[in-house]
Amino acid sequence: MKDRYDSGKLVIELVMILLGILFFIPLYLTFINAFKRYDEVLASTSSLPSVWQFENFTTVWSQIQFPGVFMNSLIITVGSVVGILLISSAAAYQLVRNPGIWSNIIFMVILSSLVIPFQTMMIPLVKVAKDFHLINSLHGMIIMYLGFGVPLALFLYHGFVKGIPVELEEAATIDGCGTVGVFFRILLPLLAPITTTIAILHTLWIWNDFLLPFIMLTSKANRTIPLATYVYFGEYANQWNLALAALTMAILPVIAFFLAMQRYIIQGITAGAVKG
Repeated sequence: MKDRYDSGKLVIELVMILLGILFFIPLYLTFINAFKRYDEVLASTSSLPSVWQFENFTTVWSQIQFPGVFMNSLIITVGSVVGILLISSAAAYQLVRNPGIWSNIIFMVILSSLVIPFQTMMIPLVKVAKDFHLINSLHGMIIMYLGFGVPLALFLYHGFVKGIPVELEEAATIDGCGTVGVFFRILLPLLAPITTTIAILHTLWIWNDFLLPFIMLTSKANRTIPLATYVYFGEYANQWNLALAALTMAILPVIAFFLAMQRYIIQGITAGAVKG
């Protein structure tokens, strides 16, 4: 019996190692080709650079004005994610704690937007954004990301809030906490695991999004990192070495954010298991 268990565990570990290698390959190719000359990228994609070209990064830094586009992406991403977390968690709290037909209708109407393809909304979205002067502005991008990001976050929060005992909130109310105090002092700390998960998912989406900024940001000063990187892809030639250098610079902050936040996901799950 023990031999079967060890064999099954070994097979699972081998599968996990193979999957890890499979997912690591794109990162490897992006990283090593970011340090090559253009002709070397075309000649041998998978080999290590013969000479490490650090000049690619300095060229990208100056050509696309990386500090500026990085700050634009950071403002849009942080503003959108923080807004999504606050709005969707508060909405989920109210919808769960005030059950009824109107809560169900509001919940289903918000969730219905998840099944509508973005491509069908592009033209109406541009017209509405133009009427409200949201085109070519960072705050306009944040507002639109709030509209697109809240439904999924609300869905995830809604299920998580249902698992939190209402007795904790009742005890806090007896001690003198109002609705706002209960939400921020009691509920939000308990939502830490799902909040971290939602923050990671939406950060990866917004930081790497190309289509929405492409149709909404027309000014060079408001470009995000994906838009700025697009200049290296032309009609007749692609500057792969510079594009991959720009992509490497763009993904490093996201990887650092993911590794930092992953620890809180594990802590939250462990804490929940112990309390249960």
